[in-house]
Amino acid sequence: MLRSALIKKISLLSIIIITIIIIIFKISTEKTPDLQSILNQSLTSSSSSIDLIDTTIENNNKLQLKNSKDDELKLINKINELNEKLLKDQETRLNLLESDRLKIEKQLIELRRPNSDSSLRERLAYMFPYDQTKKFPAYIWQTWKYGLNDENFGSKYKTGEEQWALKNPGFVHELFNDDTSNAIIHYLFMHFPEIIKAYELMPHIILKMDFFRYLMLFSKGGVYADVDTLPLQPIPNWIPENVDPFEIGMIIGIQSDPDTPDWRNFYARRLQFSNWVIQSKPGHPILREIIASITEETIRKFENNELYLIEKNGNFDLSIMEWTGAGIWTDVIFKYFNDYVLSGIFSKVTWKDFTKLDVPKLVSDVLVLPLTCFSPGIGKMGSSDIDHPLAFVKHYFEKLYQN
Repeated sequence: MLRSALIKKISLLSIIIITIIIIIFKISTEKTPDLQSILNQSLTSSSSSIDLIDTTIENNNKLQLKNSKDDELKLINKINELNEKLLKDQETRLNLLESDRLKIEKQLIELRRPNSDSSLRERLAYMFPYDQTKKFPAYIWQTWKYGLNDENFGSKYKTGEEQWALKNPGFVHELFNDDTSNAIIHYLFMHFPEIIKAYELMPHIILKMDFFRYLMLFSKGGVYADVDTLPLQPIPNWIPENVDPFEIGMIIGIQSDPDTPDWRNFYARRLQFSNWVIQSKPGHPILREIIASITEETIRKFENNELYLIEKNGNFDLSIMEWTGAGIWTDVIFKYFNDYVLSGIFSKVTWKDFTKLDVPKLVSDVLVLPLTCFSPGIGKMGSSDIDHPLAFVKHYFEKLYQN
C-alpha cells in the first residue's frame, strides 16, 4: 500500500514536468517583440501622461488662483464695508457726544455766576479766564447793519466778506447785523447787567460796533475785522516763523504813526494801535480792561448827562476814538505793557518803542505788527504797497458810522 502511494506521486510529478516543457517550447517558437519598440511606446505613453498631468495641474492652479483672488477681493470688500460702517457709527457717536458737550457747556455757562460782591474786572476774569497756551480760536467776526442778502450791503464789502472766508478755510466766519449783534451780546454777558446797560445806552451805532468787537473777542476769541477790509493773505501768515503761537495772546497792528506837527487834528494819540483788525485768545487782560473802562465811562456819561458825541473839525472822529476807538484802545494796551504783574515787563514802554516799526515785534504776549500789515498802500507814514510781503489786510477807511 505504501508502494502504491509512492507510484502515484511520481506519476503526478512527471505529468507536471511534461506540461511545463510543452509550454516553454510553445513560447520559444513564437516571434519575440522588439524591446526598443516596447520602450519607445512606453516613453511616448509616459510623456503623454506627464503632459496631461502637467496640463491638469496647471489648470487646477489657475482655477485655484482665480478662486483665491475672488475670495481675496470679496474679503477686501467686506472689510472696506465694515470699516465704512464703523467710521460712520463712530462719526455719529462723536457728533452726539459733541452735541451733548455743547449742551452741557451751555448749561454750565448759564448756571455759572460770578460773585456779585466782586468788582467788574474780577467777575470778567472769573467768567472768561485767559489761557495763553491755548490755540487761537478759528473764528472770524464781522458786523454790519445790513444782512448779506440785503441789496444795500455793498459790493465792495461783500467781496471783502467773501475773501475772508475763501482765504481762511476751516475758520468759522460769522457776520452780525444790528439785531443779531444785540442778541449775542445780551446772551454772552447776561450776568453783567452794567455791560448790557452800557451797550444799550450808547447813542451811536459806531460806538456799539467798537464795543461789540471787544466783547466778542473777549468771550470767544478769534479775529475781528471791520466790514470795509479786504484780506490779502491767510490769517496764519500773520505770525512770523520765528515766533511760537503759544507765546502770543493777541495780535495788533499800528494804525497811525504821523510825522507831521498837526497830528492832533486827526488822531487821539501820537501813535495809535488799530482796532479794525484784531486777533486774540479769549479772556485776554487787555480786552478785559477796555470792556471795564468803556462800561464805566459810558455809565459815568449817562449819570452826568454827557451821553453824546462831540464834534471837532467837522466830524466826530476824535470823540469816537476817545470813547470806544483807537484812542482808548491804545491807552489800555500801554497800560497793560507797563503793568509788570500782568505783562512781566519791568522797563517802561512808550510809543517811541513802536514808531517807524518795520518788522513784527513781540512785547510780552502781544505781537505788534508794522503799519503796512493792516494799512498797506495808504502812501504815508511809511506804509508800503499792497504787494509787500507784510501786507496782510487792506483797509478802505470808509468811515462806516457816516453810512
